Amino acid sequence: MMGLAVFLLLLLTGGEALALAPPEGFRILDTPNDAGKSLSLVWRASPGESKDRTVQVWIAGVRPPSDMGSDPVAAVAFQKVAEFPANTRYVKPGDFPWWARPAGKGDHYAKLASSPAFPIEDGRPYAVKLLVREGDQEVWSEVVQASARPDWFNTAQMNNVLFVLAFTGTLLATIAAARRNPHVYLRRIAGLDAVDEAIGRSTEMGRPVLYLTGSGSMSDVSTIAATVILGDVAKKVAQYGTTLQVPHRDPIVMAVCQEIVKESYSEAGRPDAFKEDANFFITDDQFSYTAAVDGIMLREKPAANFFMGSYFAESLLLTETGASTGAIQIAGTDSDHQLPFFVTTCDYTLIGEELYAAGAYLSREPVLVGTLRGQDLGKAFIMGVLVAGTALATIGGLAQTDIFAYALDLFKDFK
Repeated sequence: MMGLAVFLLLLLTGGEALALAPPEGFRILDTPNDAGKSLSLVWRASPGESKDRTVQVWIAGVRPPSDMGSDPVAAVAFQKVAEFPANTRYVKPGDFPWWARPAGKGDHYAKLASSPAFPIEDGRPYAVKLLVREGDQEVWSEVVQASARPDWFNTAQMNNVLFVLAFTGTLLATIAAARRNPHVYLRRIAGLDAVDEAIGRSTEMGRPVLYLTGSGSMSDVSTIAATVILGDVAKKVAQYGTTLQVPHRDPIVMAVCQEIVKESYSEAGRPDAFKEDANFFITDDQFSYTAAVDGIMLREKPAANFFMGSYFAESLLLTETGASTGAIQIAGTDSDHQLPFFVTTCDYTLIGEELYAAGAYLSREPVLVGTLRGQDLGKAFIMGVLVAGTALATIGGLAQTDIFAYALDLFKDFK
């Protein structure tokens, strides 16, 4: 079809080749939403663009006015920094969000970044011109100038800011609702329902409760969740008058757990029953710690074992030993590579995010419950966006329309 159009144009012009026209609407601008040291070129597409027609980009640093003389362009030493086919570098849907698009759809867009061959300095003006070549013909564009500067704010990620604000508002609303109604429904978690049963069994048998916080440090989310659960377990242990043992392989985690257990005993009205040596440090070596805990299980035979936090290769060694003593075992971890071992050897296993929800489930603290509800609403929203976005993208592809791109851009992460 394009060949036929070219043939007709040649007939109308008497067989002479069409003269090249300079790029229309050529302009240069500071690259939006960047850290500086780059410029962007924009110009409109023209008929007849093909791979045989090339575009060269020539750039020069503008000298101070005192050195430029009467002709500013003549005083500038241009050098070629890029060359590409004329039928490339188009703005396509998805390259930029519609609210921060530097050029219209179908226009040409080229970014000039600083390089060792031609470094671009922030604040210095640069002159740029284009050379369009096809065969023996060539034509220059006008010379335009601009300066590169870093931006304080990336407007392309404005949608992320709006979603953060909306999610924050949702969290605050759900926390306020949880404070008004403390009996908010939470999905039943069997492993946490069994906490009272496990501690009660330890009390009846006169055996201790063994609680492990995993192999992570206090910077791990799973360790923080394990310490939160420890507070509720320690409160019930204090109420039942059972012995609690919490061996550690991290001294910082041990210090935090000591304060948590002490506070739990005070809240239960049994501060006199608290023992400093309930939390004790063994070693930070992985398998030396495992061997020591296995020895505690075999010697003292705790009736309830809790494995909360992150674990590695020691998980199966610990839980197999605990299972051999006949203890009720409740595990919770976000280490997905260890979940098969916990599911096989423990009576109850909290999988993934159930570990994070355990603190809210056990304590019914309004802030924790409200945060949990807010996160669930956020996940439901994301799932709805995935379904709706897939449907809109499919319909837009089948109908060959970009009308849905305005809605889809709201949920994309642009750099």
